[in-house]
Amino acid sequence: MARVPIYDLTSAPEGSRSALERQTTRVGRTLNIFGAMANAPALIGMYDAVEMALGSESSLGEPARQAIHLTVAAVNDCEYCQAAYTGAARANGFTIEQTIEIRKGFVSGRDELTALLRVAREIAKHRGHVSQRVWDAAQSAGWGHRQILEVYAEVIRTLLTNYFNHMVDTDLDLSPAPPMEPSLTGQRTTGEL
Repeated sequence: MARVPIYDLTSAPEGSRSALERQTTRVGRTLNIFGAMANAPALIGMYDAVEMALGSESSLGEPARQAIHLTVAAVNDCEYCQAAYTGAARANGFTIEQTIEIRKGFVSGRDELTALLRVAREIAKHRGHVSQRVWDAAQSAGWGHRQILEVYAEVIRTLLTNYFNHMVDTDLDLSPAPPMEPSLTGQRTTGEL
């Protein structure tokens, strides 16, 4: 159970309502994470400002943004965000199988995107440190300084949601992300007809 109250548009503190309304409109409903963030107007306001700026000014495109969010959520083992960003990735054209790959840091047959996800993964795993090899691979894949720095911004934006969910223990109000490894139930074993 969440450690803080979960507000909706009618019960949220006055200072949180406009940000909560924008995020509710953006995703189609008031998610528990936003209802929980609404406890602190400065927090939901910060998230709202960052999300709106990246959503309108990023050169990465929405599919790449959602893939970065999902990669970082997997690095940080955030169950809530893996569920949310799996749904967002699906809404941006990725298959279920690709969402599982993204959580592992790659997308088969999409080398340019994989190079970008490796940057995101290193930023998240190594507290901002990115190896020269991974940096160079991203540039060789066609990503410029602007896009690489926008990856950093997306990672920071996602850390905000991941750490928040860990801290307040946000109740999952979304379909869970699929398991990372396929279930063996219903699969034939070697030698079966």
